[in-house]
Parts: sequence; structure tokens; C-alpha cells
Amino acid sequence: MGERRWMLIGSCGGFCVADCCGRAIILNRVHVMSLLLPLPQPSATLSPFTVVTSTLRLKPLPSLKPPRSTPNSTLSISVSPPTTDSNVTTPKKVLLPIGFGTEEMEAVILIHVLRRAGANVTVASVEPQLQIEAAGGTKLVADTSISNCYDQIFDLIALPGGMPGSARLRDCDVLKRITCKQAEENRLYGAINAAPAVTLLPWGLLKRKKVIYFFSFGCCTLISCMFEFTVSLTKSPNTDVLVTCHPAFFHKLPTFWAVKTNIQVSKGLTTSRGPGTAYMFALTLTEQLFGESVAREVAEFLLMRTDDDNVSKKEFNEIEWSVGHHPPTVLIPIAHGSEEIEVVTLIDILRRAKANVIVASVEKTLGVMASQGTKIVADKLISDVKESAHDLIILPGGTAGAQRLSKSRILKKLLKEQNSAGRIYGAVCSSPAILHKQGLLKDKKATAHPSVLDKLEDGAVNDAVVVIDGKLITSEGLSTVTDFALAIVGKLFGNGRARSVAEGLVFAYPKK
Repeated sequence: MGERRWMLIGSCGGFCVADCCGRAIILNRVHVMSLLLPLPQPSATLSPFTVVTSTLRLKPLPSLKPPRSTPNSTLSISVSPPTTDSNVTTPKKVLLPIGFGTEEMEAVILIHVLRRAGANVTVASVEPQLQIEAAGGTKLVADTSISNCYDQIFDLIALPGGMPGSARLRDCDVLKRITCKQAEENRLYGAINAAPAVTLLPWGLLKRKKVIYFFSFGCCTLISCMFEFTVSLTKSPNTDVLVTCHPAFFHKLPTFWAVKTNIQVSKGLTTSRGPGTAYMFALTLTEQLFGESVAREVAEFLLMRTDDDNVSKKEFNEIEWSVGHHPPTVLIPIAHGSEEIEVVTLIDILRRAKANVIVASVEKTLGVMASQGTKIVADKLISDVKESAHDLIILPGGTAGAQRLSKSRILKKLLKEQNSAGRIYGAVCSSPAILHKQGLLKDKKATAHPSVLDKLEDGAVNDAVVVIDGKLITSEGLSTVTDFALAIVGKLFGNGRARSVAEGLVFAYPKK
């Protein structure tokens, strides 16, 4: 039950694969040879991002009468490789759908990492309009409508999670058809957080799939070989489809193929658990599209480290961050070229902790184009908040974005007042250089992106991802921004709330 049986029938122009229901698909000779050739053996050295296992399980042939021989009835197949220009490379095409309630960290991390790797990422809205409000209140603008993607072929479809975002994706008939076709044609697709259980499961894309091939040539119905063919990119080669998702939705998955791993690759499907695993999810997809070397290069750019690197948070001149009994107000200024991963992670995590986050554009418009092309809409213009006092001002990075932030006179005024009033301020990535230029790092310890760390002079700390000195907090940037945001939550609300937020992200809260 549940097995699909295929009959491969020869013809002069090609071959036809027919299933038990009579549906047929025409295959050319290259496809046939790909079925006949032995499976490639996995490399002895496996990538840190995926575990690859290939198995070929032979089944005994049924008892058959030998076919009647026909004079000169020999089969000759000649396969010529397609002619290609080795100097021409086609960018990998990726579809990333979003809707109301999509998890913004997952969406933006996927966009950034895949574009950084060289993919042509199309962000498509499943809503009637392009602008959506994500799960944490971040306003994102898609590149196009999902209806404009129906006839396109994508190398990868990646579904971010979040609620009700995953349900909005599930209810989009166009996206369902595109994704089901993607799976049927054995192209890559993936889902994270709630999307495996809420979106893919109702679409029938998590069913166990076994394929039996019957080969028949010419007019003869000889079953020349019969075998079960399984290629499983999982740690368990005996299971066809294994899936993971966010712990809050794990109970929705059928128990016999649900696994509690952060990343699960099973055939063409890759699944993951939540915002805290989104970097590895994106890098796993990057490796599948571009190879291990590209994935490693992107990981290094993101400042991702292994557990052996032994870097953590450092605090100097420790004091309590007291902001009274009201929810703390946090101002996050943004500009064209701001680093979207840092902007969105700060917004998402601080709002999860119940801080009052205000995103202010230093441009003439609310909308900004972030460093990797993500379109973010601010809550206000910087001029609208120039007379307001904020408990905390945090500057996101991005080289071009930091330069534009540094030119804002209103922001300079706000930072100067913040320091004079003894309120909290900080920066991440390349933006600590802005604070240094304004004299706000005098006699302070701080860290920054390695490319600008030397500008901090004597106060630079190069062996910690987050540095706190009194009411100043800084971080290296990119992948360290999660630690940075959780450190802010810990100082404002206590370690208990920070740990609770980290659990919701499926992120390991640092012990110190």
C-alpha cells in the first residue's frame, strides 16, 4: 500500500514511464541511463551541513518464462552529453513565499544567506498586496505576487514558518500547486518552524514514498530487473522520509517519521526547527545548491563559530539596567544598506520579550532597501522621534547603512542626549565605529565587526561576541546578533525571560 509502480517502456524516440493508474511521463535517453547507472557512492569526508547516505536494496525477481527471442533484437543506447558553454552559469532560482504572520527572522536569514551565496531569490507575497506584517510586527515588502511565479521553474522553494504565516501559506492554492510540482519533479524544497507540520503535511508532501521500477524494452514485457531504489539524505538510511519542525508543532507530525533534530534532510526535502536554527537551515540549502565550499565561505562571512571557539559575552563595570516599571522603549534607526539580519533579529527578539520597539528611518521615506535587497518599512521617520526619550538606542550594522546613519544629524543629537542622560545605548557590526567617532566609546570596552575593530583603538575587545560596559553594549554582528539581542533582554528583564525567549527560538541560551 502506498507504493507507486512504474513501467518503463521502450520506443524509438525515447521511453515512457507509466504508473499503475496509466499516467505516463516521457523520458529521454539520458533519464533512462540515469535509472540504469549505479548510485554514486557518498564521499568519505562528509560536510558538516548534511549527512548523505545512498542505498540500493535489491529484491528477488519473480519467476518468469524467458521471452521468445527475436533475430537481431539487440538494444543499443547511445548517450551524448548535452552541449553546454562552461563559461556560462545560470543563477540558481529560489522562491521564498511570505504572508501575514511569517516569522521574520527565518525569512530574512534565508533571503540574506541565499543571496549572499549567489542565488536569485524571489520573495513572493501570498497576500493580495506586497507588504505584509510579519509575526513580530516587522513590515516586509515582497518582490512580487505569488501568482506571477506560477509558470516559473525554481531550483529551490524555501518556506519560512511563523503563525499565522504558515497557515496563510497553506491556504494559498497557487503556492500549493507550485510546491507540489516542485516535489513531483524532484527539485529541492524546504520548510522551517511550523511550516513542515502546518503547511507541507496538509498538502500531502510528507508522505512516505517508495518507488519500484520495472524495465521493459521494445514490445516484450520482460521485467529485466526489479529493485527498490532509495536515496536518503538522512541519518537513518532505512527510513524514506524524516521530518522535523518547531517543538510546539511536533505533536502534529506522524510519529513514525518525526525526528527531534535541528536540521533534517530527506531526499529533496529539508526541514528545520525555528529561528535559532535558521542559519544552519539556510547554509544546508546553500550547500545543496552551490556545494560545500560556498556554504563554508558564507558561514565564515556570517561570523559563525563552532563550540570549540570558546567565545562568549564579557561584561565590564557591571551595573543594573533599571528603566522603571514601564515596558522599556527601544529605538532602532535604519537606513538604506542596513544589515537586514541585524535589524529584523533585534526587532523580533526584543518584541518577543515585550519591549516597545520603534523602528525609525533616517531616510526621507519609511521604506528602506537593506544590504541584501530586503525591503523593510519603518514605523516612523527619525524626525518624528527627535523629541522623544528612549530607554535604549541600538544601531544595526551594514557598511552602507552605517555610513548613512552616521550622516543623520537627528540621530547624532539623540545619541549625545542618550549618553548625557545616562541612558543605555549600543551598536552592532560596523556601527560601533559611529559611536567611536562621536566620542561615545571613550574609556569604554567594546567590540565590532572584525573589519572595523581596529578603529576602536585601546577599548577593542576581540575575544567576545558581546561586550557590555556599564550602559553600553556592542557585538560583532550578523550571526552574533541573536546573542546580542538576548543579552539586552537579560539586562532589561532578567535571565529568566531571556532564557524563555531563547527556548521559543530553539536557540541555546548561553550559560554565562
